[in-house]
Amino acid sequence: MKAFLKDYVSEQRSALESIPLDEVEKLIDRFKHALREDRQIFVFGNGGSAANASHMITDLGKGASDVTYRRFRCLSLNDNNNWLTAIGNDYCYDDIFLRQLQNYARPGDLVMVMSVSGNSPNLIKAIEWCSENNILTVALLGRNKGKLADIADQVIAVDSVHYGRVEDCHMHICHMICYAFMEIEHLRCSE
Repeated sequence: MKAFLKDYVSEQRSALESIPLDEVEKLIDRFKHALREDRQIFVFGNGGSAANASHMITDLGKGASDVTYRRFRCLSLNDNNNWLTAIGNDYCYDDIFLRQLQNYARPGDLVMVMSVSGNSPNLIKAIEWCSENNILTVALLGRNKGKLADIADQVIAVDSVHYGRVEDCHMHICHMICYAFMEIEHLRCSE
């Protein structure tokens, strides 16, 4: 067991070190722009990525918004079970994010998805619609990137295919975004 745990930690460290920090910095700038322009921010994913999306929006909407000059207008599309199940049942599961975006999203808004494989049909359909409607898109992905890498405006890929490691790294990126606003003074102020 000890060997497994040491290997797991070692592999996790490698995955963390693969995060392209210059791309994360660009992503923080995108969030800064969305805050300055009072744009809506949508974050979502499936499974563990859905949990990460909910966690990130809590940190951004509460923690970061409590210290910035303006509150983030942000929403996890994973958090309305009634709507998700109605869309999935009445239309199809591939539409659960798309149809919410059709109600909420406007040109200039920011959409960020998280996916280890990058091939989830419901994420692809949502990002394609965003691309057609001038909505900025970001995809946090695993090593293989998948189809999302071909259609998102910005891609940040973690160099691993292990679901746990990639999802952990995605949450690290989410925390970097939120804590940049909480801990860096000039991001808190109007610019």
